[in-house]
Amino acid sequence: MKGKGLLILAIIAGAAVMGYRWLPSYYNPFTPLSLDDPPGRITQFKLRRLTPQACRDLLAQASQRNWITYQRVADSQGDCPLTDVVRVRRLGAVSLSSSFLASCPLALSSVLFIEQQARPLARQMMGSELKRVDHLGSYACRNIYNRPDARRSEHASAEALDISGFQLADGRRITVLRGWRDPQTQPWLRAMLSASCGYYGNGLGPEYNAAHANHFHLGMRGYGLCR
Repeated sequence: MKGKGLLILAIIAGAAVMGYRWLPSYYNPFTPLSLDDPPGRITQFKLRRLTPQACRDLLAQASQRNWITYQRVADSQGDCPLTDVVRVRRLGAVSLSSSFLASCPLALSSVLFIEQQARPLARQMMGSELKRVDHLGSYACRNIYNRPDARRSEHASAEALDISGFQLADGRRITVLRGWRDPQTQPWLRAMLSASCGYYGNGLGPEYNAAHANHFHLGMRGYGLCR
């Protein structure tokens, strides 16, 4: 009886794999990630399971499309060593308040978020192009909330970016701190934070706790925690 049960499970699993072959590549979790894959759980799943080389290849493709300007950074040692990181200088048509260090997954997730969601949402909801992203940094060798008994922060490995605001082509500058309380800008900021869930492991904003009142924390740990 046990052997028959195992056989049935094997048949079901085989049928599932066969079924995936008929899905579009962006809905098929077994096909490699493409820069053109739409946001969603499958894309997020593929981002999580990228090999370091596959991530580097996709980042190079994004550079060829002018979606990102970056340079590789040498590995470092110390209390918070960095391996396989890049310095992001620009995200396509969107400038940055300053360059930032990023692990390859953080850099790639940021590219897709800006191109697929942030820029379209700015046009649709704010009626203007997204011009610049203001941030508070990505790398800091510290524990979570600087508590001595806490685990290392995502920032200690350059796997999180803290976004403090956005600038639009029409001259408006919208900060998370003030914009979250403004009925004119809050819907857009909420949509932006929600959209980040399709790429990052977590997206934390003003309603998560007081420490995030003035920024969105977009990090790579976890799987879709966004609030």
